Amino acid sequence: MRPGRRVVKMDVNQPKQEHLLALKVMRLTKPTLFTNLPVTCEERDLPGDLFSQLMKDDPSTVKGAENFMLGEMLTLPQNFGNIFLGETFSSYISVHNDSVQVVKDILVKADLQTSSQRLNLSASNAAVADLKPDRCIDDVIHHEVKEIGTHILVCAVSYTTQAGEKMYFRKFFKFQVLKPLDVKTKFYNAETDEVFLEAQIQNITTTPMYMEKVSLEPSIMYNVTELNTVNTRGSSHSTFGKMTYLQPMDTRQYLYCLKPKPEFAEKAGVIKGVTVIGKLDIVWKTNLGERGRLQTSQLQRMAPGYGDVRLSLEMIPDTVNLEEPFEVTCKITNCSERTMDLVLEMCNTNAIHWCGISGRQLGKLSPNSSLHLALKLLASMQGLQSISGLRLMDTFLKRTYEYDDIAQVCVVFSHLKPES
Repeated sequence: MRPGRRVVKMDVNQPKQEHLLALKVMRLTKPTLFTNLPVTCEERDLPGDLFSQLMKDDPSTVKGAENFMLGEMLTLPQNFGNIFLGETFSSYISVHNDSVQVVKDILVKADLQTSSQRLNLSASNAAVADLKPDRCIDDVIHHEVKEIGTHILVCAVSYTTQAGEKMYFRKFFKFQVLKPLDVKTKFYNAETDEVFLEAQIQNITTTPMYMEKVSLEPSIMYNVTELNTVNTRGSSHSTFGKMTYLQPMDTRQYLYCLKPKPEFAEKAGVIKGVTVIGKLDIVWKTNLGERGRLQTSQLQRMAPGYGDVRLSLEMIPDTVNLEEPFEVTCKITNCSERTMDLVLEMCNTNAIHWCGISGRQLGKLSPNSSLHLALKLLASMQGLQSISGLRLMDTFLKRTYEYDDIAQVCVVFSHLKPES
């Protein structure tokens, strides 16, 4: 056994059999910090400072913090404890010869039965030639738990007596694997083909967790940028602060931005139908450093619907001067499966006026291809104004596509310079 660990005997629901060998299966767990329950009273009460003095003399308390239930001593676990999904289950298996004769050809096999599969956890499948009286065969098995629900550890022992009789018995040990985290996701589809993912992670165990890593592994079509840090004076800091602990039942939000890779960005039809975004990889530690890891299944979003023609703004200023022309750059994408012959029409509004010729021919646009347009506008009213009034007409089908409220700009007096 590893130093600093305590073996906890597992429950066995199996009738005893007359065998020469005895099987013991125990779970290996780490100790925990002892916590005391402070008993205090006011000095004017009958006990006076008796309780406080007893707490100070208690060797299990932290000096100077006797009333905060903080312990500095380790206690060995007295029960099987909880096993959570993503953690490593460790067990100690011992086969002891209780008889006075030598036992031959001993084979110990350990299998883990889940709701979907049966796994062999034995370190070696080779038989031991002989086992003398009062000797034992020891083995330690490890398994990273990847399913929730009921698990059954099946330990089987076969051997041969001195008389040549072949013997066999097995025992079953049942335990439950619980869910440690509750993960919820939300998707936001931006106009520039970017996808923002918000992951809400809640600790549903009874102990704090140290969140070592929460990352997103994107699908093959996307690059990912984590938005969980801030840059201060040239260094990067977590938005959650220095303490990355997640208390029981607490929830933390992680944000990621996914951008299409350059080779897929121009393929409008491909990006439009992509629903698989990637999967989350979560690593945490509990108590005295027990590590757990979860990886979600492939996260899927609802694919946005752009219709036959998609119009997006590639470049637009945040602030413009009153009655001074400014430029915007538009991107027009043919999302249909047919070629279009487009005509651009511009309609003025009360606050925003288009500068240029309406009814301009844009030419033919093949399926899944795009074109860029640089357009000029002029604002006649102050304040936050919405850009509207663009119309695209397909001369082949005589169909018109209207685009209103595609963006907003802040209009100020020309002599008021916006703060940088």
